[in-house]
Order: sequence, then C-alpha cells, then structure tokens
Amino acid sequence: MLFSDLNKFEFDLPEDKIARYPAAQRDESRLMVLDSGSNSIRIEPSFKNILGYLREGDVLIANHTKVSKRRVYLSAKDRIHETMFLETENGIWKCKIRNSKKIKTGDVLLDRKTNSYSLTAIDKKEEFVFLKPESPLKEEDFDRIGEIPIPPYLKREANSEDEIRYQTLFAKTPGSIAAPTAGLHFSKRIFDELERKKIELYTLELSVGYGTFQPLTEENFLRKKLHREEFFLEETTAAALTKAKKEKRRIVSIGTTTLRALESSFLPETNSFQEGKGSTELFIQPEDVLRSCEGLITNFHLPGSSLLLLVSAFAGKGLLLDAYRKAISENFRFYSYGDAMLILRAEVSD
Repeated sequence: MLFSDLNKFEFDLPEDKIARYPAAQRDESRLMVLDSGSNSIRIEPSFKNILGYLREGDVLIANHTKVSKRRVYLSAKDRIHETMFLETENGIWKCKIRNSKKIKTGDVLLDRKTNSYSLTAIDKKEEFVFLKPESPLKEEDFDRIGEIPIPPYLKREANSEDEIRYQTLFAKTPGSIAAPTAGLHFSKRIFDELERKKIELYTLELSVGYGTFQPLTEENFLRKKLHREEFFLEETTAAALTKAKKEKRRIVSIGTTTLRALESSFLPETNSFQEGKGSTELFIQPEDVLRSCEGLITNFHLPGSSLLLLVSAFAGKGLLLDAYRKAISENFRFYSYGDAMLILRAEVSD
C-alpha cells in the first residue's frame, strides 16, 4: 500500500457522531458484528449481546495497562502550558507541550495544582520538549498533579467520571497515556457470564504511547513501521494461547493494541506464542495476513488512521468500509467512548 492510497480510507464523520462521554453503563454501548466468512453485518442494541457470538473454548485476551495521569498543566512566565509526559530516560522526561514555542531552554516550569513541582526545560527537538524535574517524578506524583489524558478529539477537560470510565476494569499496570478502549465495554456482569460459559480471559501488558494519536506519514509507508511500543506476555498466558491455537480454538483479541502485541509474539513456524518482554513497530495494512487470532473486538476509529488500516486487514477492506458507512447512517457513536465492533474471521487459522 502506498501513502497516496490513504485517501481510500478517509470519510466524513459528522461531529455529532463522536462520543464525547461514555454510555451510562459499560456494557450498554451498541455492537456491530462483522462476519468475514459470510460477508455479513449485524447490529446488536447492546454490547452484552456479544455473549451470543462467543462459545465455550474461546480465549479472549486484553491489554491490562492502566492510564496514568500524565496530562499536567505547567506554568512559566505567567503562561499555562498543557503538557503530556510521554516517556522518561535517565530522569529526563520527553514531553509534548501546547504552545511550546513560548518555552526556551533553561525556563523553569511549575505545576499549576500545587506549585511545588519544579521542572527545567533542558532541550527541544522537533515538536518535543525535554524536562528535567527537580526530583524524580513517580506515579503518585502524577496522581497528585496530573489529570487523566482523555483524547484531544473529545474537546473537553477530563472530569471525575473519566477517572473511572477511561480505565478498564482489568487495568492494573500504570504507564499508558491512552486507554485500550475496546476493553472499556467489559463489565462485571460480562466477566461473570464469560466464566459461566467457560470462555477463558487472559491479559497482556502493552503501554500505549503518544504515537496512537499521530497521523500517518509517508515515512511510515516507506519503512512499513509505526511507533515502538513495549509489551509483556506472561508464561501462563503464552501457554494458554498456544494451547488454544494448537487445538484450533478461537482466540479473540480485545483491542488493536493487544492485536499488535499478539502478532509480534506469534511464531508461525511453531504455531505458538513467545512469552516474555517484546516490542512492536508493526504497521499492519490491508494486504497483510494476520495469523495470531480469529476474532477482534474494537471501537470505531478515526479516518485515515493506522488503527483503521489494521482493522481493514482483519475484516477485509470492502466489508469494513461498508460497515463504517452503515455505522454512520445508523447513528453509531465513534472513537474512544463510542460503540463497539466484533469481527469474526472466516475460519480458525492453522
């Protein structure tokens, strides 16, 4: 696929289709079901109806990352700068800062909430500013001075409800700046039903980075790579996935971040999954063949995004674009707090 082909995945989305707030209950979003085997699209009024499409022996796998309060408002020279703390190395934080042109190397910034955390701008590269805190910043510090970083396209500030609803119920390892949003639909009620139906649920860990919001570039297509994300697959989880694969039971990925990790850890030559730490730069495109799983649960994504291309590879371009047109005409809610999609493959892969 070429960068010039990206316009085939652009579409007009009315502003009122963007879900700016979550549904009243986690499992009460709507659900669209795509079956690539029959090339069919079905609409369910509630996400909890997904249980009718899952069967005993299926294995679900989700990303248990937790969103950190990495959006911090810093003040410098009587200006307030919205700052996203992305990653740290040797105590230096790589940050994305709004109005960063106003910040000069050597400037000292204070957090707006307590005025007790001091950081110095020590470098600027491209669109990033590198900040050195007076003392190391820990997770509890971000809890004190930061806010949950809801996506910018919501066009509002985070509130107390977001602190609960922009986390999955299985979130446990902090470090992400965005939620694995497909998992937001899962409720205690669904967990109980999965257990009753003898459907296994496992998790892996992948820290979602800022790259998930970045637009695609021609370089992405030339290198066939995206931003790098680290993940970890526990030994018991890898063994369970490998067992399911060898027994030709369905593996269903909860979310695109999970799918990238699964594809990167799957070893086709042995039909198995590699345990332990790994990283992925996979840029999955419509012509790619995906072998790690047979089902995908996901949300409705931005036009022309890497996530849309990934989902197209899983469902098939024609079926996916038909589904998106139908979703718009049927008033589905889009993006992180929006409705869900279940995609089932034609057959279990060998």
